[in-house]
Amino acid sequence: MNRVGRALRDDFLWAGYLLLLAVLFGLLYQWPLVKMAWRGELNAHLDKMRERQRAVEFKGVQTLKLPEAHDLWKQGEALFLDARSPEEFAELHIPKALNLPPAKLSDLKDTGILGFPRDRLIVVYCAKVQCNSALKVARHLQTLGFRRVTAFLGGFQAWDEAGYEVDTSY
Repeated sequence: MNRVGRALRDDFLWAGYLLLLAVLFGLLYQWPLVKMAWRGELNAHLDKMRERQRAVEFKGVQTLKLPEAHDLWKQGEALFLDARSPEEFAELHIPKALNLPPAKLSDLKDTGILGFPRDRLIVVYCAKVQCNSALKVARHLQTLGFRRVTAFLGGFQAWDEAGYEVDTSY
């Protein structure tokens, strides 16, 4: 083997050695997460972490679960706001809901949203449990002075999977 071939071989050996060290150090550093993944507990752990982060970031925003949201919808007293994209909203949404994605929040003035009184009960939802858009919209509405704003954390996915009524009209 010539000198260039040996140098190339040595370079590959060193690269492999460094890669192996990086993998080993990564496994050691993240070992608790690796163990959780092997036991099938990683998703539950990540959900708990997400909930803790949400509790800090969106402190003061009240939340609802699916049965409570559905009861409010059946009573017809709450205004439902869909925080998903206009395309998702147009495809399917909770009947009588209005679309207000986070990107449109800057368009709102502190004079009120669409002429609704600030003491109107508002339920904001987004796509699914992992989505934070409902919380962002709810928090923004609170900063505008709306006092009865809640975020439905199950999102449209939970609503649809429960078999509740959906709509395609604007």
